[in-house]
Amino acid sequence: MKMDSRKMKNELEQRLAKKNRTFSFDREKDQLRIENKDTGKGITISLPGIIAKWQEQKEKAIDEVVYYVEEGLEAMVEDAHLSGHEKNIFPVIRSTSFPGESQEGIPFLTDEHTAETRIYYALDLGNTYRLIDAKLMEKEGWDPERIRETALFNVRSLSTDMKSDTVAGNTFYFLNKNDGYDASRILNDSFIKEMDRKAEGTMAVAVPHQDVLIIADIKNETGYDVLAQMTMSFFASGRVPITSLSFLYENGEFEPIFILGKNKKK
Repeated sequence: MKMDSRKMKNELEQRLAKKNRTFSFDREKDQLRIENKDTGKGITISLPGIIAKWQEQKEKAIDEVVYYVEEGLEAMVEDAHLSGHEKNIFPVIRSTSFPGESQEGIPFLTDEHTAETRIYYALDLGNTYRLIDAKLMEKEGWDPERIRETALFNVRSLSTDMKSDTVAGNTFYFLNKNDGYDASRILNDSFIKEMDRKAEGTMAVAVPHQDVLIIADIKNETGYDVLAQMTMSFFASGRVPITSLSFLYENGEFEPIFILGKNKKK
């Protein structure tokens, strides 16, 4: 099946249709704008980029766009406040290809994490959340350091119960609470260090998508292959994919592992 702008536009309009929404299409720029009638605020998406992604990922590319538009429009409706909602500020892990600024061009507060991942900060609004940007910080009079400290404190308070599975002598732990912050628990330093102490082999970590954290206690070469396949499979099925690579945890740092066939490459 061939996907062109008209088909993609129709598909997105169908998936995003709601009573209080309007759509406008700019043929020249090949852009579709989705607006909330009540607020007049909206999101403009460029179709060629989505079509290119669709060639590779099919439905998943559309699911991702729909998810971001829904999240974005929800967050615009909310009049967000940081003060008084300190307990609702969390760090979120995203891929380094995730936009660094909002649709309006306002930079998000971000921090470097690994070569594959970046840290963003979110204000939880119940059913959705809003990524914290420069405008919100200025409006609330919060500086970045205060947000970082609050978010990291809150992520440490989240449950770290895990399920485990043993494959070919390697133990894999899965954290999957579906609260939107599973991958964020990679930032809970004391938890990661405790898992590292517990590991009998080499510890590796993966955050294939927002709703899972995988920790592996690798004892043989097969363990690396199993982890690579597992991470790829989770990455392909995640609602908010992050990275299909896994990381070795050494001296408090996460180093991406590149696995080629049966050989472990760092």
